[in-house]
Amino acid sequence: MKIAILGAAGRMGQNLLRCAGKFDGCTVIAATECPGHPAIGSRVKAVSGMLNVEAIPDALCYTDQWPEQAEAVIDFTFHTTIKDHLANAVENGQAFVLGTTGLTDDEKQSVCSASQKIPIVWAPNMSLGVNLLLELVRRSAAVLGPDYDAEIVEIHHRLKKDAPSGTALGLAEALAEGRGVDLKDVACYGREGMPGERPRGEIGIHALRGGATIGDHTVMFVADEERIELTHRANSREAFATGALRAALWLQGRAPGIYTMRHVLGFESV
Repeated sequence: MKIAILGAAGRMGQNLLRCAGKFDGCTVIAATECPGHPAIGSRVKAVSGMLNVEAIPDALCYTDQWPEQAEAVIDFTFHTTIKDHLANAVENGQAFVLGTTGLTDDEKQSVCSASQKIPIVWAPNMSLGVNLLLELVRRSAAVLGPDYDAEIVEIHHRLKKDAPSGTALGLAEALAEGRGVDLKDVACYGREGMPGERPRGEIGIHALRGGATIGDHTVMFVADEERIELTHRANSREAFATGALRAALWLQGRAPGIYTMRHVLGFESV
């Protein structure tokens, strides 16, 4: 499958390039960056020790041109670019893997509109472990119910721009789904001052930032007599890259629509 990686000189882009060689039938044919980026024009294999990655052609250079020949596009860029990227993918009939978080309501609507014409895997976190955690949280919430107070705590590196993380929001959505409630009716984003007693059924969501932490997420179910904690810690961004590449290959031949990692992993039928 011919794959293009957007934002390829960034942290996630570099990991996607390195991980591409793990998948048979996967060839990176384009590595794009924003106009004016210093990487443009340089050979991809000459950067970050990727000389032995067979999935990357020797002559491939970073470019600021849209990869029209790609069959699938993987996007971990910034939310303000999403509408243009989706429009280009629709114009060229390309499958789309979207890992960018922090989308506005308008940008989310553009994803929904594009999905009527192209297949899209849209997930707040592409890690296989995190998506297993989402499933465990959904099922735990259904079993334990609102008698167990639910709190979500995440920590990421100091450079992360959005808060709470897309993964934390995804965990909160899974928790609310398991309880059969609407997240917007029960979410509490941090606490300060005199918020009073904790309402029954509230879902607390807390974002921490510091150092070079890649991403840790913990979901707590707390009752008077016990506490259950479900935690995922990312040791490397390759966990996200591997999942995204797997999602891109899974999209081959799929009908237009929005898919999640639950579909990719077989937790939910298509």
